[in-house]
Amino acid sequence: MAKTKKQPRPKAETPKGFRDYFGAEVSERAEMLQKIAAVYHRYGFDALESSAVETVEALGKFLPDVDRPNEGVFAWQEADEDGKGDWLALRYDLTAPLARVYAQHRNDLPTPYRRFAMGPVWRNEKPGPGRYRQFYQCDADTVGTASMAADAEICAMLADTLEEVGIPRGDYLIRVNNRKVLNGVLESMGLAEDEERSAAVMRTIDKFDKVGEAGVRELLGKGRLDASGAYIDGVGLEENQAEVVVSFLTAKTIVEDELVNGPPQPDDRIPGGMGVTLSDPNERSEAAGKTWNQAMMDHLMRLVGKTEIGFQGLKELGEISDLLAAQGYGPDRIIIDPSVVRGLGYYTGPVFEAELTFEIFDEKGRKRQFGSVAGGGRYDDLVKRFTGQAVPATGISIGVDRLLAALREKGRIGGTDTGPVVVTVMDRDRMADYQAMVGELRQAGIRAEVYLGNPKNFGNQLKYADKRNSPVAIIEGGDEKEKGIVQIKDLVLGAKIAENATLEEWKERPSQFEVPRGDMVAKVREILDGQG
Repeated sequence: MAKTKKQPRPKAETPKGFRDYFGAEVSERAEMLQKIAAVYHRYGFDALESSAVETVEALGKFLPDVDRPNEGVFAWQEADEDGKGDWLALRYDLTAPLARVYAQHRNDLPTPYRRFAMGPVWRNEKPGPGRYRQFYQCDADTVGTASMAADAEICAMLADTLEEVGIPRGDYLIRVNNRKVLNGVLESMGLAEDEERSAAVMRTIDKFDKVGEAGVRELLGKGRLDASGAYIDGVGLEENQAEVVVSFLTAKTIVEDELVNGPPQPDDRIPGGMGVTLSDPNERSEAAGKTWNQAMMDHLMRLVGKTEIGFQGLKELGEISDLLAAQGYGPDRIIIDPSVVRGLGYYTGPVFEAELTFEIFDEKGRKRQFGSVAGGGRYDDLVKRFTGQAVPATGISIGVDRLLAALREKGRIGGTDTGPVVVTVMDRDRMADYQAMVGELRQAGIRAEVYLGNPKNFGNQLKYADKRNSPVAIIEGGDEKEKGIVQIKDLVLGAKIAENATLEEWKERPSQFEVPRGDMVAKVREILDGQG
């Protein structure tokens, strides 16, 4: 008779691209989300918790196909009798579910509808260092108004949120751009009707962060060799056309120079540009009195020329800037910056990005800025997929894990959680006594637990308390019980004395106290307060 083949044991490992989170990390995230929610709530946004699973049709961005039905998302087909069930998927962000929720419940929701949402999202993408397939997002959106006040409010709220969680002013900058301004630039270059080349320019602009100014110039022109040595064909723009795009992307550097030296003279032209000149010869002498945003608006006006769409985009940026200034949010916190280019193919108007400006060291020991932790903008076409009618919307999404990493870099969070007070067990037949002790501690608001392992070896109980990072251990053997006392051991102080056994200052301080049983809670509280 054939031997039954043993089933192999499953491997105890997380799937590729996923990770486990333990005590301190979970607590830190929960605390940060609570702070963010408090800011959103203060701004009048209501919480929404939508389903983690949507139909692939509702998600819209990744539709099932023959070769790979779950491309980009984790998707599966519902089984039914004829094998034609719906395709379902885990949500890949919190915005697509919002569009579905608003379209489904719009008759019951206020207009505009202001909501915030927090939770995990899943993306079926190739994992890499620091890039996971499951991560947390924290969104806030306003649906149903075209007013730029909604966009300004999102920017102000984002600034308040960063400061609330522990990113001080001066360590962050919220940068604002507008898709319509770029459309105006493309139109001024004569590319408005050339959808293919316009799309190619957009894709090239999106690579600005990766390849820099020189790389973008090459890609807008004839092309360039990438890091692997492969040749990438360029868009084929004329040199003067490419210069306009570069002037748009490097506007920040140009404006910094103008604020010091003044803008170009009336007979100067944008380097290699489209022949756009300043109309006011006195503007150079007035440059010193301009704010950053005023100078940036003037520079962008030269780039968009007389295009209607470009002017509309600048008008919207001007409204946002004025509304923020009225609330006291200046260019030390929020600036207009055309180099914000990510996602411009998706957004229809203003776009925002929160960048952390402090320096960190990368894995090779090189200094670099921490970078972006949040992004968003106006997306007026998303709900239209469901309703057939244009519904304006704007919002922001914070990358929770990135923001937590930033706080650890700044030393605002990190280390290990303080564990519970441990009540040791000296006599297993007196478990009720020990449970009574731990009950009193918990009722006093003190985190506590009874040791539930094998109590035979007392040393193992203290090792357990040490592994739990416990601040205090409580001991009550038979002798203590008879005398009506307990021994309370300050484990934090005990560890310091052990580390510095030669220092007299530690020797003079007791780390274990004998107190009446009725004073147990008060003494534990006193020790915890002393530990800070």
